[in-house]
Amino acid sequence: MNVAFIGMGIMGKPMAINLRKAGHTVFVHGRRAETMAQPVEAGCTRCASAAEAAAQAEIIIVMVSDTPDVEQVLFGDNGVAAGARPGSVVIDMSTISPTATRMFAEKLQARGIEMLDAPVSGGDVGAINATLSIMVGGKPEVFDRVRPVFEAMGKNIVRVGDHGAGQVAKACHQIVVAVTSEGVAEALTVARKHGVAPAKVRDALMGGFAGSRILEVHGKRMLDNDYTPGFKTKLHQKDINIVMQTAKELGLALPGAALMMQHLNALMGTGDGELDSAAVMKIVERESGMER
Repeated sequence: MNVAFIGMGIMGKPMAINLRKAGHTVFVHGRRAETMAQPVEAGCTRCASAAEAAAQAEIIIVMVSDTPDVEQVLFGDNGVAAGARPGSVVIDMSTISPTATRMFAEKLQARGIEMLDAPVSGGDVGAINATLSIMVGGKPEVFDRVRPVFEAMGKNIVRVGDHGAGQVAKACHQIVVAVTSEGVAEALTVARKHGVAPAKVRDALMGGFAGSRILEVHGKRMLDNDYTPGFKTKLHQKDINIVMQTAKELGLALPGAALMMQHLNALMGTGDGELDSAAVMKIVERESGMER
């Protein structure tokens, strides 16, 4: 298939390369020319704008940071809508507002362009290894049509429901990740305060009902006090902000997510937005007078 890929960030770059490896013809565009160098070396074709890339493709993938970025890429000057042909499919793999997603799908449909929302989980490692979990919203027949493209980038691929359902699933995912990270940080802090080796406590918990990928991966980061990013605090803050906006729209009480929103805000306020979001441990330690 001819695929356009817009967004050459830490996730988009390896995802585009994996599409090329799978035999697809890939047209790439990034805001900065240097971000396209590696995909071009892998056989992708450089494009000067999103419109130029979209004009040459049956499937247009967008992977950028936030809701306003997606809107700009789709409908701004030289955006996807200016180049995409009727009958093409836009797949937004960013994590954005479910409400905005439904609006974007309607606007594209009016131009004869289909849309799927397909946010991902797995971080840069999953993007590099083509093992991402992909949560999809949109029409089942469109999902079936583009499934080979998803299979070049991920392993766990689930159509959750209609437009916006993929973004809802991602919001749910981020709630679980955030609240579990908080729980792991608090548990390891309790162990340390008692003078019990936190690493041994983590080992014990990993074999029980408390075992999780968050305890495994984020727990190790917390023990090592090493927050080299797999998923940056500033992006997790953005995602939980979407969760809280949705909670406001729906009248939902989400106290765990609200607490993590404040802790992520605190990390941003101390200039730690580039750290992995497991750095919530730093806030728990600071509040307990146990900074390292």
